[in-house]
Amino acid sequence: MTATIIDGKAIAQELRGNIAIAAAKLTKEHGIVPGLAVVLVGSDPASEVYVKSKSKAVTEAGMKSFDHKLPADTSQADLLKLIEQLNADKTVHGILVQLPLPSQIDSTLVLNSVDPGKDVDGFHPVNAGRLATGQRALVPCTPVGSVILAKKMHASLSGMDAVVIGRSNIVGKPLAQLLLAENCTVTVAHSKTKDLKDVCRRADLLFAAVGRPEMVRGDWIKPGATVIDVGINRVPGEGGKTRLVGDVNFKEALEVAGAVTPVPGGVGPMTIACVILNTLRAACASAGLPEPKV
Repeated sequence: MTATIIDGKAIAQELRGNIAIAAAKLTKEHGIVPGLAVVLVGSDPASEVYVKSKSKAVTEAGMKSFDHKLPADTSQADLLKLIEQLNADKTVHGILVQLPLPSQIDSTLVLNSVDPGKDVDGFHPVNAGRLATGQRALVPCTPVGSVILAKKMHASLSGMDAVVIGRSNIVGKPLAQLLLAENCTVTVAHSKTKDLKDVCRRADLLFAAVGRPEMVRGDWIKPGATVIDVGINRVPGEGGKTRLVGDVNFKEALEVAGAVTPVPGGVGPMTIACVILNTLRAACASAGLPEPKV
């Protein structure tokens, strides 16, 4: 039996369509047009492509996109001043500072200066604390997208054994909190975990987020499990070109898993869709409105 390939592009497109409908309703009923400000410092090629994709997606959803591209030698003080202005701007509901930042800038200081209510990346300690205590929060987009993909495969995640490989603040930790909120039994595994293969093999839901190309092999996967591959790694390909692979050996996973996300075309499209979703959520929260239903 071959695993179902989870089509992240199609699921993200459906989500973006629902967000556009909700945004139009928000504008019509309350006169609010959700706005996202993206701040890019320097000219990292991958970041530029990502920012362009975000801006296009925001506009397509009927929202306002405010792009701020700053030179690589921008001082920390000037960047903090811009964020202060965006925090005060009523037309800006979401602020996203594209990482990585140049070496002269303290990334943690900058991210912590963003108004938690506008922190669409979900990186602020206030949002992390709200998530951990079950309160309304803006949550990092990749974990949100990963859980949505898993829920597309299962009517309920309640009671399932979930293993998250990776403990970063951006993916692993918030993903574990989201899965706990879905009533999963959650194990967070990492580089120091003993018998990692055996830990993974008991998972009904396996999330790989370690940044090591094709580390998870077919014999790490419980037959029939749902595998969500968060990894994006560039490895040598044919003719001197690079190719993208995940943290899971996709071909081997296809032969064992019940469902698996491809790389590219799995979690990646969901991340951008969830940036827009968080912008909509932030706009609703700023006006004291309930969570949008998308």
